[in-house]
Amino acid sequence: MKKLLITLSAAALTIGLAAPAMADRGHENFGQATLTGFASLPAETFVPGSLPSGFALGTEPTNGITAPFAGQPVQGFSGILNRHDGTFDVLSDNGYGNKANSADFLLRVHHIKPDTRTGKVKVLGGFNLSDPHRRVPFALTRADRVLTGADFDVESIVRASDGTYWMGDEFGPFLLHFSAKGQLLQAPIPLKGVQAPENPYLNGGKPNLGSSKGYEGMVRSVDGRHLYPLLEGTVDGDKPGDLRLNDFDLRKGRYTGKHWVYRLESPSHAIGDAIAVDSHRFLVIERDGGEGDAAAFKRIYLADNRDRNRDGVMDKTLVVDLLNVANPKGLGGFGKTFRFPFTTIEDVVLLDDRTVAVMNDNNFPFSSGRTPGKPDSNEFITVRLSQRLDADKRAFN
Repeated sequence: MKKLLITLSAAALTIGLAAPAMADRGHENFGQATLTGFASLPAETFVPGSLPSGFALGTEPTNGITAPFAGQPVQGFSGILNRHDGTFDVLSDNGYGNKANSADFLLRVHHIKPDTRTGKVKVLGGFNLSDPHRRVPFALTRADRVLTGADFDVESIVRASDGTYWMGDEFGPFLLHFSAKGQLLQAPIPLKGVQAPENPYLNGGKPNLGSSKGYEGMVRSVDGRHLYPLLEGTVDGDKPGDLRLNDFDLRKGRYTGKHWVYRLESPSHAIGDAIAVDSHRFLVIERDGGEGDAAAFKRIYLADNRDRNRDGVMDKTLVVDLLNVANPKGLGGFGKTFRFPFTTIEDVVLLDDRTVAVMNDNNFPFSSGRTPGKPDSNEFITVRLSQRLDADKRAFN
């Protein structure tokens, strides 16, 4: 999740808009995808009866919004799970962008119901994340051990076969295991040899991963036996733009030591989410840091870890260009070509073999990709692919 926006000059923007075509590196591509559904949750949506927040943001308006807030914003969606009843679980990340300003943001999983017929998203409830059993060995922000954005930056979520949740954190990076009610079940699991600047065990040592560049995406294998957490940043010593997709064995409760490499089209890009299609293929959101008219690269790739061309990195096929989605019905009041021009696009989920749902992280109140000067809403879209994925049926669980 990034709060620092990139402003491009006209000349730079022209180059940026041309860059995606140049950056495909000969990958195979699907054809143009089509928008089939649109719904939106207003930016100024707050958890009913929740604690005030945003006191560290200052009092100067941002996109017309002045902090602090009377409640907890329903925002920052950085992970999504299909409940297969028309509703979804969505994960809020650390809140306002960093440890220093997010101590009063409570980490939470929201239960939402998008309705593409009305264009609205309902918030049905949710639960906060907590550590009542004192699994975290380092100091937490709150005495009641409800977790905040100063403790962890949760950016990815999967549901295990036993109904518990696994989440990926960017500050460690850590793997976090929660009960179905959001209670931490075991101590945070570090990635050996990799530490971000926010890691509580750094103790003055030198980090080898960028700030908040830990686990942005996390895949549950289709057989339910492994987690494949994907770093957002490059580990020092690796080739710039190369990201490690790690292998964690759920039955053994440890990393296997194996990883694959997802190579960004540009080292300046970042990933937003990753999910399984089958045992070897994964959908990965890759994006630049621009928003609005400056957004030049927002894509979903099909990445294959079999590395058929033997170049040492996962093979990639462009599945959706989120800045060039056909919209023949003019859904959402937009034109014939739909753009999803947000700084951070961090949620993708399979609905069927040719349809995905995608959401943005609106970085409330900082991002303003849809309308300049106004905070972004949380948008939910469904997109029909031009080809079938031939996905493993277990990928829809």
